[in-house]
Amino acid sequence: MAQRVTAADGGSKKTSRVRVAVRLRPYIGKQDEKGEGPCVRGLDSQNLEIINWRNATETVKYHFDVFHGEQTSQQEVFLSSVKPILPHILRGQNASVFAYGPTGAGKTHTMLGSSEQPGVIPRAVREVFNLVKSKDDGWDYSTGMSYLEIYNEKVLDLLSPTSQDLPIREDKDKNIFIPGLTHTAISSFSEFDRHFVPATLNRTTASTKLNQRSSRSHAILLIKVVRTEHSLPHRQQTGKLYLVDLAGSEDNRRTGNRGIRLKESGAINLSLFTLSKVVDSLNSGTGGRVPYRDSKLTRLLQDSLGGSAHSVMITNIAPEYIYYFDTFSALNFAAKSKLIVNKPFTRETVPVLQVKRARVTDEAGVSGAEPQKKKPKDEEKPEQSAPSPPAHLQSLSEPSVLDRLIALEQLIMSCQNKDGLSMLKDVARSRMEIQELKEKQREFESKAMLFSQMAEENSRTNQDSFLNSSMAPLQRKDSRAAKTTKQQAVVQPLQVAQLQPLQQLAVVRKPVCVKKKVLDHVEPPDGKENRIENGWESQLDESLLEESRQKILQVLNTGSLKELKGLQQIGDKKAKLILGWREIHGHFSKVEDLVQVEGMTQKRFSSFMKANILSVVGK
Repeated sequence: MAQRVTAADGGSKKTSRVRVAVRLRPYIGKQDEKGEGPCVRGLDSQNLEIINWRNATETVKYHFDVFHGEQTSQQEVFLSSVKPILPHILRGQNASVFAYGPTGAGKTHTMLGSSEQPGVIPRAVREVFNLVKSKDDGWDYSTGMSYLEIYNEKVLDLLSPTSQDLPIREDKDKNIFIPGLTHTAISSFSEFDRHFVPATLNRTTASTKLNQRSSRSHAILLIKVVRTEHSLPHRQQTGKLYLVDLAGSEDNRRTGNRGIRLKESGAINLSLFTLSKVVDSLNSGTGGRVPYRDSKLTRLLQDSLGGSAHSVMITNIAPEYIYYFDTFSALNFAAKSKLIVNKPFTRETVPVLQVKRARVTDEAGVSGAEPQKKKPKDEEKPEQSAPSPPAHLQSLSEPSVLDRLIALEQLIMSCQNKDGLSMLKDVARSRMEIQELKEKQREFESKAMLFSQMAEENSRTNQDSFLNSSMAPLQRKDSRAAKTTKQQAVVQPLQVAQLQPLQQLAVVRKPVCVKKKVLDHVEPPDGKENRIENGWESQLDESLLEESRQKILQVLNTGSLKELKGLQQIGDKKAKLILGWREIHGHFSKVEDLVQVEGMTQKRFSSFMKANILSVVGK
């Protein structure tokens, strides 16, 4: 089934800076050969300093969103840094949490924890299920998980350990995905735990001089939440949560890596170096190429850094002097990362075919009549003796025209986020108004036909009797003249085919105004021109006209770029000129001030007002 993907963000895309938290591991004295104490000190909940290893009187201070000291618990880390971004997932947006830092600094403990002190991953998944259970908003929710690792630049499926290296692809909407990656549906935290624990044991780890169980790969857990709307048009919104445990950067001289450990360390350091290049490129502001494709890690983190996710980076550091250079590099990388700005938006999918079927159903259901079958050619051809009515009268005499208007109105109303009861009231009121309009239309048509017959009889009376026998050509000419007189004398009704969609709705919903328009469309016998174009404002109720002008003025004064472009005859360039004028001169005191904007002549302003007032009236 064909689908349409939209970015439903309620206006221009909002930005979200990457939040950076720093967590200091407790001091372990036996790892410090010099016994000089810690090289990092926390100052408050957001600031810390690192002591110069050459001169203890000199320090370098850093400021981050959150600083977690040595005594900070797993619960405090989760509540302050991770929990605030989780509700975005249930609104169709992406979120990302990843741990960064040197090997032995406590990244895996922060992300996984233990059975007594669970880390970010189990707490975040449990919170997602709690949020889903608490929702009662007219949507159905389904949850699934995928789990992978990047080992030696190979993407391996941890839920299916026998799989080979998987490719990384990008779809037409610039979304990163991995074909063949296992996606398992889960409905509770216990079900998640049943899949996650065995998969974690499949992750590649090894012992080094600095860490008994060192992660030799980058692990990425993906939690996907899809919610589907109960009522029409059955929208779907998809939110993803990336929970990333990065492998630590290593100094092979201190870790003692040899052979395969050395190859693993080289792949880890290369991917982290590419990650640093990506951050530098994003912060340069040059708009050049960002090297996401230089590493599989940065390829998968493309949405988290400079993409569309709400991102949190937890930088883990160690306080011992033996980690001094690693800690210094990690803090500098964290300081650069907090400058990155993402642009989250809602990923929404709307089934297009379903909307079309609803429209056909509405047309058939509202009209209450069978579709008109195509007539044979001999039936379509009018009789020679009976003059055919004008084309616009023929189009309005078809019962399907106004029925299509009703279907169009209901289709537009069904796409709006209205309360169900108020929507039904609007539909009932519109149907009553349309029924009144149909009765008035039939009355006008009968009067028009009577007027036409009287004009034809008068024409025949004025003809001389000898024309019937000796002047047949002249009789045909007079007959055509009589037919022309008849066409000029008939009432011109609504002319639905020539109106714009919103003007059609205005005709349907405002029967009082329509009555005045129909009366003004009657062409007098002396051939005077129709005055509806010149005096269109006089055809509307004054209070309705003033209300429309106030709505347009409000959009001009407070509307965003997208809302200004939503006005009739206002494009991107004109909307930017209006915003610029508003920045310099302030609000428009009245809508006529719009002519002061560059390129807005009086003629264009008149056309602008007519189009927008008719559009507002039709809503």
